[in-house]
Amino acid sequence: MKNIIFIFVILISLLSCKEEAPKDYVTIEGIIENNDAKNIDITQHGLNKRIEVNLDGTFKDTLKLYKPNTYTFYDGKNKMILFLKNGDFIKLQYKFDDFAKSISFKGNGFETTKYLLERRELDKSERVNDRKAFYKLSKEDFFKKVNGLEQKFNDLLKSDKIDSTLKERALKRNKQYIAYIKQNYMKEHEFFTKFAKGNPSPKFVNYLSDKGKKYSLDNFKGKYVYIDVWATWCGPCKREIPHLKKLVEKYKNKNIEFISISVDNGRGYKNDATQAKNGWKRMIFNRKMNWLQLYATKAWNSTFIKAYGIRSIPRFILIDPKGNIVDANAARPSNPKLQQLLDGLLK
Repeated sequence: MKNIIFIFVILISLLSCKEEAPKDYVTIEGIIENNDAKNIDITQHGLNKRIEVNLDGTFKDTLKLYKPNTYTFYDGKNKMILFLKNGDFIKLQYKFDDFAKSISFKGNGFETTKYLLERRELDKSERVNDRKAFYKLSKEDFFKKVNGLEQKFNDLLKSDKIDSTLKERALKRNKQYIAYIKQNYMKEHEFFTKFAKGNPSPKFVNYLSDKGKKYSLDNFKGKYVYIDVWATWCGPCKREIPHLKKLVEKYKNKNIEFISISVDNGRGYKNDATQAKNGWKRMIFNRKMNWLQLYATKAWNSTFIKAYGIRSIPRFILIDPKGNIVDANAARPSNPKLQQLLDGLLK
């Protein structure tokens, strides 16, 4: 009997030895075709791991992680989000100059990273962050588009190998996103219909400048007009001032008028409108804002501001020489797309 027990114990010990202990690190390796990369950086908050890329495009290293998380992978040109956890072995291959179309994965634990990459490409192709494109659609086309998009979102999450915590968060975000754009469709669609390109712009009438002269939108018929709605207490507004100043200088001999309209209403001045107006003049002088500066006396309740439905600033509006809307929510001065648009219009 003792011999049988001894043999049983030995067998259990041998079987136990064959069970591999879980790895407390993740292994990443791969090959980059047409390689121009020297290093790969994997970063996330306090972590900064640099992996050397060999001359033949191969690379391999391990990372010991505190917890499963998303990390940024960057080879000097191409960037993606990796999901990593200890025990994973991820092998990837791609062409340096055709990253998105050529990347492929092998190993274990890559499914979550693959999902993140596919989701990024889906967001690009469907213009997920361009809600304006959604809200311009008719009601029928809008709901067809959004319901189809929701299905595509969720189809990407079908694999049971995607990290369960990340999947749960993604499903929740998808639901919230779809609910939000559906909830706001009627209001936003009305805005984009009313203020569509080519429609007559609402007008401001007899707005006082910092020099004490009155101006109306009709004074600028025959010119493009780029309007900046701002306030002295608005941080993002003030960050645009240097960029706007450069535009004013660049296009000073072109057929365009740059106008800043202040909605200062006493905020920051104990609700004292007189102090607010004086503060507005001081900022114009101190920052050398030497383009047309107008003051909307009733601030947010001014006719022009209310007509455009402006509820937050900064806000930019572009109007054509006939007084029609080019863009009721134009790009900011700091956005290169604005200069591209103006270069095309002001040839």
